[in-house]
Amino acid sequence: MSHIVDEQERPDATEQDERAAVPSDGALEGPDDADQRRLGERLQRLRTERRWSLTELAAESGVSRAMINRVERGVSSPTATILGRLSGAFGLTVSQLLDEALEPEVPRTSDPDEARGVRRAASADSWTDPETGYRRRPLSSADFPADVTEVRLPGGREVAYPASAYAFLRHCIWVVDGSLELQVGETTTRLGAGDRIELGEPADVVYRNPADEPCRYVVVVVRQR
Repeated sequence: MSHIVDEQERPDATEQDERAAVPSDGALEGPDDADQRRLGERLQRLRTERRWSLTELAAESGVSRAMINRVERGVSSPTATILGRLSGAFGLTVSQLLDEALEPEVPRTSDPDEARGVRRAASADSWTDPETGYRRRPLSSADFPADVTEVRLPGGREVAYPASAYAFLRHCIWVVDGSLELQVGETTTRLGAGDRIELGEPADVVYRNPADEPCRYVVVVVRQR
């Protein structure tokens, strides 16, 4: 079975993250808290539909029962790595797992120039990894046949995804700004602005920004037929 990710392996960072995730008594719920709560509800609903216990989901995903419980209750925000493990366990892309949890407010307008299907930048929603500051913003809707996501990775940071997050998927990465080191299994490739790469068979992947400046890249994911 895959290694179980449990924040207790890093107690100092974990305690700090959990204190930040738990809203203070009497505090009003903010946008981030609402997204966190919706993600927990989404995760619990998916687990219930499959009739999985916390223990079974922990075994499938490699994420500890304690962490899953905290995410479902909305008191902890998962890191990108944990999100990848959970989405892989359900056979979903990360975007599909987040799709119902992020509910952007799309402003209504009577402007005749507003074309059907246009999604304005002002209405775009995003998800940020509380540990690294890695931020992902969906560029495509849930109805589009491919997941298209813009990612910003801060300088000196890295994010790891397990092979299970890429099962049955084709995966293309295009670097827009900055530089990106992509470690696929044991192989590391350096990418610069304008470079792109298509991934093959599912493997553990690490996205690493070796520079001081943020890196921005676009990820396109489609299911294999």
